[in-house]
Amino acid sequence: MEAVKIKDVPKEDRPRERLLKYGSSHLSNQELLAILIGSGTRDESVMTLANRILMHFEGLKLMKDATIEELTAIKGIGSAKGVLLLSALELGKRLNQYKPNERYVIRSPEDGADYVMEEMRSLTQEHFVVIFLNTKNQIIHRQTIFIGSLNASIVHPREIFREAVKRSAASIIVAHNHPSGVRLQGA
Repeated sequence: MEAVKIKDVPKEDRPRERLLKYGSSHLSNQELLAILIGSGTRDESVMTLANRILMHFEGLKLMKDATIEELTAIKGIGSAKGVLLLSALELGKRLNQYKPNERYVIRSPEDGADYVMEEMRSLTQEHFVVIFLNTKNQIIHRQTIFIGSLNASIVHPREIFREAVKRSAASIIVAHNHPSGVRLQGA
């Protein structure tokens, strides 16, 4: 009996196309695994192989601790696919363990100035910098929006707000330097 190949499955039912249409959260573990594996064998479709891998590890529970030897012992998984799967598993572990670093909190205008002062003090051109804050006044991003001349910088509000919306900033602080002196202004 010949295996059903992905190319024989209607396009709208293929895992990659379903992911693109519905998003990754709507795919089964088998479909996500099939996307990672990429192809089956001559005797087995990628979906059947993915299902067999999940059954071998009793689902994702034991798979998270799989070794390259355990993976490559499964018929249809060579070292290339095994390495790909281990890489994906390790990324999953790292994402699960990721904790954002403590973020600098702005409690006063001086905190905002202190955050950018040292770097901006020695600049020879005028820089317009925006600090993006979350709802707890923690800095989530800092960006130089515009670099001007010795004594001028022209900034369009759309550049500031585009970045603020992209970052989901709750508030912003804008600052610019005066290359001719050490005075720093913020708003």
